Amino acid sequence: MKEVVLHVYDVTNSDSEKTNNTILQINRIFKDRIGLGGIFHSAVQVYGEEEWSFGFCENGSGVFNCPVSKNPMYTYRERIVLGETECTIATVNRILRELSREWPGHSYDLLSRNCNHFCDVLCDRLGVPKLPGWVNRFANAGDTAVVVAENTAVKFRQAKTEIVNASRVAYRFMAGLTSKNQASPESPGDQNRGGPTFQGTWLKNVVSAGAKPSSSGSTPSQEADDVPPLQHQKSAEQSTRL
Repeated sequence: MKEVVLHVYDVTNSDSEKTNNTILQINRIFKDRIGLGGIFHSAVQVYGEEEWSFGFCENGSGVFNCPVSKNPMYTYRERIVLGETECTIATVNRILRELSREWPGHSYDLLSRNCNHFCDVLCDRLGVPKLPGWVNRFANAGDTAVVVAENTAVKFRQAKTEIVNASRVAYRFMAGLTSKNQASPESPGDQNRGGPTFQGTWLKNVVSAGAKPSSSGSTPSQEADDVPPLQHQKSAEQSTRL
């Protein structure tokens, strides 16, 4: 049995002192006073005086280690004992080798695959509780917001497509009724060959100019073009009542 410790840092790796001070202020307010969370880096210590974490790099693994609480890029905040692992040193080394392959540096993502996500996975494989919620809450909230926004956009596009498709079906149905009323008995084939002649106001309000139903490449029949305006109006009124 060996103690597993989480080491938490304030993320103060900006070249701007003003930015670093702002992050420290955010963490003091949202974590220390409110208890919600903040902008943090984390690393896990198990078996030894080194801590393990994950970060971005263009080539190779993003998994790295450094002396406990001595990461030079950040400002050390606190240590949290997560529990004790039943894994042996050999098992821990195997887990770290596996994670080194699974977490390349180029896969780093601030919202969905950062150092805190890595520590969660490592703790899970060590058989100890995951990180406290406040450590990565800001990233999780941001990632959730992105997912919700993307899903909303997809649903909007789907709804728009369904409206256009439904409008096309309705348009063709109404156009078919109009064609039947206008076609002569001697030329039943013209009922299918002719293009739509009905364009109700309701359809113009639903279907945009770029999404009007096509006439499948056919051109309106001469018979439809020769119908007097009065007959067009009567046909439109009959179709509207339907």
